[in-house]
Formats: sequence, structure tokens, C-alpha cells
Amino acid sequence: MTIRILGIDPGLRVTGFGVIDKIGNRLVYVTSGCVKSGEGELPQRLSVILAGLGEVIDSNQPHQTAIEKVFVNVNPQSTLLLGQARGAAICAAVLKNLPVAEYTALQVKQAVVGNGHAAKEQVQEMVKRLLNLPGLPGPDAADALACAICHAHGGQGLGLLATAGYRVKNGRLIG
Repeated sequence: MTIRILGIDPGLRVTGFGVIDKIGNRLVYVTSGCVKSGEGELPQRLSVILAGLGEVIDSNQPHQTAIEKVFVNVNPQSTLLLGQARGAAICAAVLKNLPVAEYTALQVKQAVVGNGHAAKEQVQEMVKRLLNLPGLPGPDAADALACAICHAHGGQGLGLLATAGYRVKNGRLIG
């Protein structure tokens, strides 16, 4: 059975996407790229993200979606803007009736590189190797593909468990 997974690396300027197929234990690259929202007013930029990811979903027909969670950085305004871009990306998926799984950057890097504090270049290299790509994907597309790979490697298992009333800490369910 083939499961097609859309990975999303949300960003207000550049939102990366990556689509892979999980066929048994094999991962097969389908496509990847970026939705660039450019400059301008926030509502228009969010609309570009929503429409762009909607087109990706329509043309690739994924079964599941995996998106990176927002981390809190030093600038609260940047965190808020990133959260709004992430919301637009989630809306693109739920408007197409896709389930959405969420992963921290630490979880994604741990699943793909084996080190939750890996550098972007390490993530790019491992994505290239895991998907047998001829060259390195761009950083935003690589992060999105890594999110899809993380979901393919184990995220679905968590999604199938009854997790109400639990939280995830260090990749484990805590009661």
C-alpha cells in the first residue's frame, strides 16, 4: 500500500513543501519546492501560502500531512508572524480534508539525522541520501521533506494511538 505524505516547513517569506510516497518500508521522492509569498501586506502573503499549498495538494493528492511546529525565538513578533504562516499552511491541508501531524524541529532532525541538534546542511545531506536524490534539495524543501520522512518513519504510529489526555515529551507519550 502506498501512502503519500506532504511535508511542510512553514515560513512567511518561503514555505517549503515536499511530497514522498511510503511504499512498505521504502521512501520514494515525488516532488518538492517552495511557495514564496514575497513582500506586501500580511493578509495577501497568507493568501499566497494558502493558495500555493492548495495547488500542491490538488496536483499531488497526498493522503497525510506533516508540518513543523513553531519554535519560540528571541523576537516575539517574528514568532507570531511565523505562527500565522503556519496557520495558513494547516488550513490548506484541512480544507482538503487531510489529517495534519505536527513535529518539532528536534523530532524531525532526530528522525532524519539521528541528532536533534543537527545543522541544516546535515539535514539536506541525509534527505538527499534517504530519498536517493541526484543533488542537495534547497534548505526549505529539505526541511519539508525531512518532516515528511519523520512522519513516514514513525509519526503515523503516534497518530493511530488514542492520545487524548497525554502529551509527547522527548518522543514518548507521557500521562
